[in-house]
Amino acid sequence: MHTSRRTNGVFAAAMLATVVTMPASAQSMSEELRESIGRIVILPVDGESSEAVTGTYGRETLGLAGGIAKGADMGTVGIEPGGIPIGLPIPFLREIGAIAGGIFGASDRMRQELRDRMAEDLAQAIDQPLSNNALANDVYWGLRNVAGVDPKLFAPTTPIPADTDAILFVNLDEVVLNVQEDEAIVTTMGTAVLKRFSDGTTLYRREVSYEDRDKLKNWAKNDFVLWGEYREFARYYIGRELAAELYERVQVDHALAPLASDNVKRDREDAWLGKTRALSPTLAWESTLGENRAAADGAQILWDVEIYDARRPVYQAKQVAGTQFKVDVPLEKCTTYRWSVRPTYHRDGKKKNGEWMRRLGATDQNNGNIGRAISAAHAYIQDFATLVVDCKAK
Repeated sequence: MHTSRRTNGVFAAAMLATVVTMPASAQSMSEELRESIGRIVILPVDGESSEAVTGTYGRETLGLAGGIAKGADMGTVGIEPGGIPIGLPIPFLREIGAIAGGIFGASDRMRQELRDRMAEDLAQAIDQPLSNNALANDVYWGLRNVAGVDPKLFAPTTPIPADTDAILFVNLDEVVLNVQEDEAIVTTMGTAVLKRFSDGTTLYRREVSYEDRDKLKNWAKNDFVLWGEYREFARYYIGRELAAELYERVQVDHALAPLASDNVKRDREDAWLGKTRALSPTLAWESTLGENRAAADGAQILWDVEIYDARRPVYQAKQVAGTQFKVDVPLEKCTTYRWSVRPTYHRDGKKKNGEWMRRLGATDQNNGNIGRAISAAHAYIQDFATLVVDCKAK
């Protein structure tokens, strides 16, 4: 029987072919290593962070001075004469508190001031969501329900139990603001390093990045609300991805695509766009296994379902049997949602996860970590199926 919940608050274009094959992960930890490492201590490490503003600002203008924002007591900002970008190391158990750099002074003073203001606001706004502690907590919750894994989340000064198999060091490496003409690209990078406790041997290392972009004017709207949302999605994605690559995800060729249902109609021009007049719609999807299917053979396949509004997840269901599901909590009228499903493979008392259903173009290599326009949709959900709930829905 499935379990579901409605989530509240922030997280603790051409038509493509109907069936899209999800890319198999090439960087997951091996099954042999997964089987041998069960008792893990997760540590948010005091790493080094480099923040930089990069892009089109090679000249000394008013933007060079205006584009430098200093975090209160986060250390000193070292500025090299001439060359940009500027690296800024910061003790990262504290929050990121500064972005250094100059921005190219455009002829239009208003555009220059907008860039300066954005750099300043971005620097001041980086706080609790983007921290090692918060990321380590996300990784812990991603691993705590994995069969055979006993994770513990410790502070760096806490003594490590003698029976520990390995230590998982987790840290956010850097946040980078890249200004290109009238567009701003923000990238956050995080790392997980698994070391054997007995001898310190590095067993596995995974680096994950999350990037989104948009016009400067869109980032600046409504007191930079998109930046606040970006921080949450970045941490959410990086924490979820690290946990998946460590223990949850398996490589299976599993083609997934949304379908019409009794109360969801597919758009004629876009098969990934559904429209409904039901507040509790039935979501349906197509599932086809390809040649690389060893992890799925002989396994019971159940499904996880997630629904997002423009800013956050609003509904989750787990252990769903079959390839359709009626949402059991009413959605909002006049609202556009993004939704997806992922297969979970159950065998011998263990569960492994596949990839989330996502529309991919012929040249796409990302899995929700590279955005196209954050004002249209956050990178993580931009290629999920779209569901429009009519204003007359009931």
